[in-house]
Amino acid sequence: MFTEAEFHALTASLSNDSRVLYCLGLRPTVDVPSALSEPVNYKYLINLVNGNNTEDGDYSRGQQINTLLGELEQAGLIALQDDNTLETSLSGQRLLLPLCNGNQDNFTHLHRQYTAIHGRWRPDPALFEEMANLIGLIDRKFDDEDIGEFVSYWLGRPDAVFSHFQWTQKFAYAVKRKRLAVGHTTTRKVGTQTVPVAAGIEADDNARKLVEKYASQKKS
Repeated sequence: MFTEAEFHALTASLSNDSRVLYCLGLRPTVDVPSALSEPVNYKYLINLVNGNNTEDGDYSRGQQINTLLGELEQAGLIALQDDNTLETSLSGQRLLLPLCNGNQDNFTHLHRQYTAIHGRWRPDPALFEEMANLIGLIDRKFDDEDIGEFVSYWLGRPDAVFSHFQWTQKFAYAVKRKRLAVGHTTTRKVGTQTVPVAAGIEADDNARKLVEKYASQKKS
């Protein structure tokens, strides 16, 4: 049985093939507590969406299934784990179905209005925490810079219209991708310099004063 959150997402703008993929190919065997699907089996999913047209159906390659998965991801019905992408094979990988958990019905009201992103947008705090739990986001602190990067990216895509649930969900994924990015290092400001933060090590007041003194000397 679908949750109300799933129902709202499934009645949004989706192709029927992507609905079949979700409703018959992914949802029936999902492990609800973890929200994880069975490992992706392209052959099974291709036969499923082709239906009776097995011999000359529209789908014959895994990448075509990935296109449908992309629709489901845009609707917030699935999410990719770790560093998986829709440009590579997902064979044998498990997908996250974040809306299948009944707890998501607490956020049904966030599905009711669809809008483009705007400069005053902010994520829903409770939903962000819930999404962080589901996708395994450890560092959940975000600031105006994180929000600004997200908003500025989507402002350049005015045709993108999603519910507040989906925008918050996308923001949580964006934060996680940023944390996983190669070369990403947690930093802090010391004087006018940005320095990496090592576990258990912080610059003391003397170091700050030294940096500030050096910076002022350079200006003079």
